[in-house]
Amino acid sequence: MPSTKPQDIAIADYDYDLPDERIARYPLSERSSSKLLVYRSGEISTHTFRELPDLLPEGSLIVRNNSKVIRARLIFHKDSGARIEIFCLDPALPESYELSLSSTQGCSWHCMLGNAKRFRLGTSLSAPLSGGKGEVTLQACRIGEGEVSFTWDNESYTFGELLELMGILPIPPYLDRETEERDLVTYQTVYAEREGSVAAPTAGLHFTPEVFEALRHRGIETLDVTLHVGAGTFRPVKADHIGEHEMHAELISVSREAVEKLRKRLGSIIAIGTTSVRTLESLYHLGASLLKHPDTSPETLHVTQWQPYGDVEGELPPAQSGEALKACVSSPSTEEAFAALIDYMQRWELTQLVFPTSIIIAPGYRYRVIRGMVTNFHQPHSTLLLLIAALVGSDWRRIYDHALTHDFRFLSYGDSSLLLP
Repeated sequence: MPSTKPQDIAIADYDYDLPDERIARYPLSERSSSKLLVYRSGEISTHTFRELPDLLPEGSLIVRNNSKVIRARLIFHKDSGARIEIFCLDPALPESYELSLSSTQGCSWHCMLGNAKRFRLGTSLSAPLSGGKGEVTLQACRIGEGEVSFTWDNESYTFGELLELMGILPIPPYLDRETEERDLVTYQTVYAEREGSVAAPTAGLHFTPEVFEALRHRGIETLDVTLHVGAGTFRPVKADHIGEHEMHAELISVSREAVEKLRKRLGSIIAIGTTSVRTLESLYHLGASLLKHPDTSPETLHVTQWQPYGDVEGELPPAQSGEALKACVSSPSTEEAFAALIDYMQRWELTQLVFPTSIIIAPGYRYRVIRGMVTNFHQPHSTLLLLIAALVGSDWRRIYDHALTHDFRFLSYGDSSLLLP
């Protein structure tokens, strides 16, 4: 019997022809006028997004990612004229997004560097700025291979405010254009609240206050979680098999109140976007891990890439049959896993559960938390396409064929789908 390991999945099997003209370079002027493909128990139909409240199962709880995109791209110029780009990915010191962005005395970030050869270790760059709190000079010093320390000479400013003054909002590279003023509004969800992402949770871009009002009118509740989206979301799978692809870690933050509500509403949860999916499913696997290791300290909580497939340490067991794999994997119920999360938070007196996840969701994965999802149409050869295939199986091809033949717009600023297998 062939191996059923997700590591053996060939990414070439998750390809489709995406014509360049089908990539939406700009959003529609009215967010909720976008198209909505509905996949329900194998049937496919076409709607507009503003119809979503009437299309969701009665009694649904929709879970959305309230992370806000920061102006993470900084452009410095050396005296020689050389242009250096610093793309802030996630905070290094302090590690907390909130503490780093609110710092008035300096911080350091893990960064991607453009023209790095001109920005050597130990050297500094500076940029004079002017804002509502007066003059300030921001200094960036390269202190590691991918780490930059930031200091400034006016403590009236927080680092977050300096990013607002100098930074550029990062839009996906496949849009093949520079960031424009309109992107400052259109590349944020209307419910974006907690700063930290370097890419938008784009399934949420279709929502408007009117759509949320219609959801409330139908008795459909909304719950917020936070996953700060990293630049790894842009990374295509370049390896032949996904076992050779390393998932980026992203930071999750969920309140105890949210975990308790999720536990009560299991069976009715609809995730808005793949980031919400990864958050919700990671909560299950964290709870399952805590059932085995209840004394884990909050500082070491994490969900590893291959943890859902039977190994908490990040390495899959040797190749084995599907039945043998099922037998070796402990599978507590979703109720048990969420009960473990709540018990853990109570014992440690935590109001927020904060941990990184590197979870990869691919065909063969068993969804534990979500009943369905709202999501955009994703790139070929992407881990996001694998996540969709894990939910709808081989029907992902029918879904994408329908979208291509019915003039749907693709990727971040494109149209969306409601998937209810």
